[in-house]
Amino acid sequence: MSELTLTKTRLFEGVWEGVLTYEGTGNYQPQIEVMHLQRPVPDVEVVEKPDDGLWVVRVPVPAAAIADGVQTFVIRDARSGEVLDSFALLSGDVLSYDIRSEISLLREELDLLKRAFRRHCLETI
Repeated sequence: MSELTLTKTRLFEGVWEGVLTYEGTGNYQPQIEVMHLQRPVPDVEVVEKPDDGLWVVRVPVPAAAIADGVQTFVIRDARSGEVLDSFALLSGDVLSYDIRSEISLLREELDLLKRAFRRHCLETI
């Protein structure tokens, strides 16, 4: 079990943010790395909040990483290599197979059928 815990707080304006806590003893300074397609993501920030006993982790999503398909980012402890968290961006054609898209399409088709049925009922009276 890791002494580090990373909790996502938000993804806003292209920056993933989370809170890192350490449950061990001593003066610990984390070394965090974020990988995308086996390459490190640049400009990752780890800002200490000593009054709260935590760190704020900020991961800017590179514009080059925004592409069709599923783009996965893995956040890990650089010392141990342990994965602390991950997040994924989905876009493009891969979403057409998403169940939420299918439900939305079914709702639209149902609305179309309801309107056609109501029109048919009005015309046959």
